[in-house]
Amino acid sequence: MYAPVRPVLLVVAHGSRDPRHAQAVHALVRRVRALRPDVRVETGFLDFNVPSVQGVLESLETEGVRDVVALPLLLTRAFHAKADIPAVLAAAPPRLRIRQAEVLGPSPLLLSALERRLYEAGLTPADKSSTGVVLASAGSSDPEAIAVIAEIAREWRHTGWCAVRPAFASASLPRTEDAVRLLRELGCARVAVAPYVLAPGFLPDRIARGAAGADVLADVLGPAPEVARVLLERYDAARTPVGMAVGA
Repeated sequence: MYAPVRPVLLVVAHGSRDPRHAQAVHALVRRVRALRPDVRVETGFLDFNVPSVQGVLESLETEGVRDVVALPLLLTRAFHAKADIPAVLAAAPPRLRIRQAEVLGPSPLLLSALERRLYEAGLTPADKSSTGVVLASAGSSDPEAIAVIAEIAREWRHTGWCAVRPAFASASLPRTEDAVRLLRELGCARVAVAPYVLAPGFLPDRIARGAAGADVLADVLGPAPEVARVLLERYDAARTPVGMAVGA
C-alpha cells in the first residue's frame, strides 16, 4: 500500500547572539530526529543565527519538497507566533504547502520536563509539599501569554507543591527575585526556581540572577525528552487531517 510522504518538519527558532541558544536548539532537534527517524527535521532561525527560515524554505522548494509543517519553538502564543512567523511563512516560495503548528505550551509534558529539571537540580518528590516554586518565564507584553503562564502556575500547584508563583524576566511583573521573596513570606521551607524557557540566553541569565535568594535553580528545558515529544505531538496534529490516523 502506498504510504504518503510525510511533510518536512521545520523547527522555527527565535535565534540569539548567545551561542548557547543555537546549541540548545540543535540538541533538541537531534533528540526529535532520534525519536522519529522517519521524519525529516530542519531548523531555521528568525534572527541572529543561520540558516534563516526563509533560506531553509527556499532550499526545500529547490529540492522539490512540497509539504512543510512549520513549528514555532515557542512556549506561548505571543507576538512571534502571531505576527513574525506567519509573515515569514507568507513570503515562502509559492509552490510550498506550509502548515503552521501550534506552539509547544501549555502541555502536561512540559510540566513533567520542569519537574525533571528540578529533580536534576537536587530536589526529590518527597520535597514537593515543603517547596515553593517560582515558574520563571521570559515575559511578554501579550496578555494572552501572561494569562497562560499564570494558569500553568495554578495547575502545577495542584500537583503537590507548597506553592507555585509565576515570574517574568521582562515586560511583566513580578520579577523572579520578588516571587522568591513572596514564597519565603508564605512560609515555604525551601524555594526553587524553574525557568520556563527553552534555551539559554539573555533573559534566562536574568532569571538566574533573580534566583540568587532561592535554594534551588533548575536548568532551562533545553533538549528534555518531554519537550521533544511535545514537538512531535504538535507536528502530528498539524500534518494529520481530521480522520487520518497519526501513524498513516
